[in-house]
Formats: sequence, C-alpha cells, structure tokens
Amino acid sequence: MSESVDEISNRAFELAQKYEKECTGCAQTTIAGIFGALDIWNEDVFKAASGLADGLGLTGDGTCGSLSAGAMVMGYLFGRERKDFADMMKPMRSYLLSKVLHDEFVEKYGSCRCYDVQHRLMGRTYNLYDPDELREAFSSGMLDHCSTLVGEMARLTTRLILQEMAKESGS
Repeated sequence: MSESVDEISNRAFELAQKYEKECTGCAQTTIAGIFGALDIWNEDVFKAASGLADGLGLTGDGTCGSLSAGAMVMGYLFGRERKDFADMMKPMRSYLLSKVLHDEFVEKYGSCRCYDVQHRLMGRTYNLYDPDELREAFSSGMLDHCSTLVGEMARLTTRLILQEMAKESGS
C-alpha cells in the first residue's frame, strides 16, 4: 500500500525539523526534508540553497530561507527548462505554486522577511554574525522556533508538490 499525502508530508516535516536542529541552514534543511520525504535528490539544488539561510547570507533582511527553498524545489520539479527559456508562460506553474506557498507563509507569520518572522516568533531579531547575539539566539530557543517553521514549510511544500503531481497523473 502506498503512503498517503499526509504521511509523506509529515515525514518531510520530521526530517526538515531534525536537520534544522542538527545542521542548521533553513534553506538547505527544508530542501533535505522535502527531498528525503519524496525520495529524490539533486545536489545542485541543495548546494545552491547554501547562501539563503536567515533571510540571505545570515542577514535577516531577506525572505525566509525556508520559503525560498520551497520555491526552489517547486521550480526544480515544475519550472521552465533551458529549451523553453523564450516561452514566458512555461514557468507559470511554478509561479502559481510558489505564490500559494508564499501566501500561506505570510498568512501564518505576517511577513516573509526573516527579521519580521524572528520578531514575531521570538520577540526580537538577532545578528547572527555577532558571537554574543548568536549565543543569545540559541539560548532563547531560536533553533526550536526555526526548526518548527522549517518543518512546517517542508510539509506544506511537499503537500503542494504531491497535489500537483496527482493532477499531472490524473489521480
């Protein structure tokens, strides 16, 4: 018997949450959770997410790395290929899926900007390049907050991917 969408999506949550706690790097841990649950892997997509942690390069000033990672995986699976580069409509499927992901993220967290999300979850932001603030971030429970967020984004992304794949196959 094959696994349900819920079982696979929940596995993405568990893997991503575990990876965030053990390895950190919200974008890569989200991708690893999604890929692990879907039993796929692409080293280039995973590696390309390296600089996206904490709102881009640990700045907090960009989109949450977990949200960016979800969009990356959707683009990887449903995006435009080089041969179709001139076709402006080809990436529309990945745009629409990424918009659903974005809208649900913003509904839950109030913003997609990492600093805004940190403030909402922890009551303040942290400069992760400052060793004292980094220690304070970890002692304040940042890993717990971020690992839950990462897990939730991996679960939602995986659910959207599986629903899109079911449409593709006519199931």
